[in-house]
Amino acid sequence: MYLHIGSETIVSEDSLIGIFDLDNTSVSKFTREFLRARQQEGTVVTVAEDIPKSFVLCAPSGRRAPARAGKPARRETVYLSQLAASTLRRRAEGNGLDF
Repeated sequence: MYLHIGSETIVSEDSLIGIFDLDNTSVSKFTREFLRARQQEGTVVTVAEDIPKSFVLCAPSGRRAPARAGKPARRETVYLSQLAASTLRRRAEGNGLDF
């Protein structure tokens, strides 16, 4: 199954790690540092046409990819969405994903 996260963007539910409310989670220094690091790595994708309300964390290729000889592990992708985390959660639950 797939989850529509806004602006014609869908993600595989197999790759979904979590859906997070930006207002609540960005209070944490750890979360801000995580998002800043992902931004610097180029793994943040903005799918919001307006101010983002949530972020969706997805594993590469549907699974956490282990490091291979001489190559670093691929990082998760962070999608910034204008949809509320509660809306995305309802959509995921409607598709049969258990939260």
